[in-house]
Amino acid sequence: MDIEQKQAELIEYYVKKAESHKGSSLSSVILEATSHPSLFAFSEILAVPNMLESKWVARSTKKLPDPKLVQNGVEHQVQSSLQGTESSAYLDVLRLFAHGTWSDYKSNAGCLPQLVPDQALKLKQLTVLTLAENNKVLPYDQLMHELDVTNVRELEDFLINECMYAGIVRGKLDQLRRCFEVQFAAGRDLRPEQLGTMIQTLTN
Repeated sequence: MDIEQKQAELIEYYVKKAESHKGSSLSSVILEATSHPSLFAFSEILAVPNMLESKWVARSTKKLPDPKLVQNGVEHQVQSSLQGTESSAYLDVLRLFAHGTWSDYKSNAGCLPQLVPDQALKLKQLTVLTLAENNKVLPYDQLMHELDVTNVRELEDFLINECMYAGIVRGKLDQLRRCFEVQFAAGRDLRPEQLGTMIQTLTN
């Protein structure tokens, strides 16, 4: 089974699972999905109505903003109402895995649940994909900084065992130049601003 087909099947599975859960039980779905070793796309799960409905944030006392004042639609309205609530942390974790990086997690760790080892590994894999979106030659120093890796051996083992063997990237390790030359990298979930840019490009 190729990686695209496997992704599609896993996404369908977790979307259906999220649709069958409500309230605080969704946190276990988020934990399971973000820990799965073969799932690297999360926007469809994030878009499940159960993830965004008001019952999921029963402790929130904020009033939803006027729809006319919201630029990004209903999802933005509901997510705004989640801020500062207990349940919002789990939604933020899912958003982190859809669009964020390991550095984003470190910057906001005080506001998020502590990641389990499988989640930490997954987020570092996703970080490599984000870096590969814009640059096809990734210096070892940059990768070690972004991934919290302390030496070249550990970095190369991670790139080989956790990224290339997983099928999410292909490339060449250049020890002489101390860089990773990316030949292929799986795409991540599009951020809202990226989607708008893509639509504009296609319509021009």
